[in-house]
Amino acid sequence: MKQITMIISLGLLLALGMLACEGPEEENKKPKGDPMEAYEHIGQIDRLDKAINELIPEDAQIEVLAEGFDWTEGPLWVEEGEYVLFSDIPPNNIHKWSEGEGVSLYLNPSGYTGDVERSGEAGSNGLLLNPEGQLVLCQHGDRRVAYMDAPLTEPKANYVTVADSYDGKRLNSPNDAAFHSTGDLYFTDPPYGLVDQMEDEGKEIDFQGVYRVKADSSVELLTDELSRPNGIAFSPDEKTLYVANSDPERAIWMAYDVQEDGSIANGRVFYDATDMVGNDNKGLPDGLKVLGNGIIFATGPGGVLVFNAQGKHLGTVRTGEATSNCAIGGDGYLYMTADMYLCRVEINV
Repeated sequence: MKQITMIISLGLLLALGMLACEGPEEENKKPKGDPMEAYEHIGQIDRLDKAINELIPEDAQIEVLAEGFDWTEGPLWVEEGEYVLFSDIPPNNIHKWSEGEGVSLYLNPSGYTGDVERSGEAGSNGLLLNPEGQLVLCQHGDRRVAYMDAPLTEPKANYVTVADSYDGKRLNSPNDAAFHSTGDLYFTDPPYGLVDQMEDEGKEIDFQGVYRVKADSSVELLTDELSRPNGIAFSPDEKTLYVANSDPERAIWMAYDVQEDGSIANGRVFYDATDMVGNDNKGLPDGLKVLGNGIIFATGPGGVLVFNAQGKHLGTVRTGEATSNCAIGGDGYLYMTADMYLCRVEINV
């Protein structure tokens, strides 16, 4: 009996020793994509039409990937490297997030390179890649669209101006942009990056424009009819240009026909969300992205509104925060910047 007891005791000691060695290692294993991966969840998904279930899985949740920022904007999915870049505007930073590595500072300064300290939203806003694969930035503080003259893998604040004026006057603060397949760049220019916005003494243009930078680098005004032009994107066939208007008195998305010469015509309201503004619906029409099938993800009152190509509101990814912009990831997620957060939700692409 004594011998059996000793054998059992030795077995228990060995088992305990193995647990002590293997426990922490096993505990730290978090398989990529595991639903138990400990991302915090926020908000909810409002499903107004059953068609949204084909876009967003019924069990999908809004995951918080990073937090603690001042005001996040301009998420950009970079396929080569599978990571997201996004702006944190007031501190003049761009951050990088990737699965397994988390978030890190990518670039500073991002939108204001001046020597005089200034307040307000000085950093970069919308981010995109040009046909050469360079990072293009809508720079609030420098009041221009520029590209980073450095590889994505070796970011440096070396900027080359794409557009900084119209008709001899400085732009307000370029906000968001989209490339046409011709290489022309379309961008919006509200006053949000100016310290005193509409009342800023340095404001040189008395309207808020939507512009096009043509192949010869000239800047063409497309429309000055919107009070706060913001997010901008093309339909998959590039025959329609969508522009958000982030004015609480006229919270709308416009649609324009893109003409053969690159100009726009036949402006009409695609969707009017003015009645949704306020109460629990934080945010205004802002950044937007379009899937290849014409589905539109548009940040606005309440979060990210999902529309079909005909303008039917299918549902809302309700973050609970003022949601500024979104990016369609090649990994099957919609990435969203929402106030202090970088979030994502699973989508079918």
